[in-house]
Amino acid sequence: MLHTLRQIVDDDEKWRMILRGLNAEFYHQTVNSKQIEMYISEAMGIDLKTFFDQYLRDTRIPTFEFALVKGEMRYRWTNAVRGFSMPLRVFIDGEAVWLDPSSRWQTKKEIHPNTKVEVDPDFYVASFELTVIN
Repeated sequence: MLHTLRQIVDDDEKWRMILRGLNAEFYHQTVNSKQIEMYISEAMGIDLKTFFDQYLRDTRIPTFEFALVKGEMRYRWTNAVRGFSMPLRVFIDGEAVWLDPSSRWQTKKEIHPNTKVEVDPDFYVASFELTVIN
């Protein structure tokens, strides 16, 4: 989970500052999960409530589901808690691209039918390519 958060930050210096900040903020204290979650969310500047619900309070691994259809890539999250949203880096024909999937289908246009899509292996997610018959 922490490694996935590090990938979302996409800035190792900022990630180290968040970890050091946790140590400084909560030094020699007994803390609860909510305090840690709030600190990380604020430090990253992102609402991570559903991220923590998914990775701390649910046993399912979120699945990035996608299909290549008529020059478009359609994608979404499945197998996830309600409202789950998390940016994801994928490689489209080897080029790194950031997507912001949610539980609703979204579309990336101008994709050729033989496009190779791979999820960055540094994210703890499953991926599933749907086969669409036209």
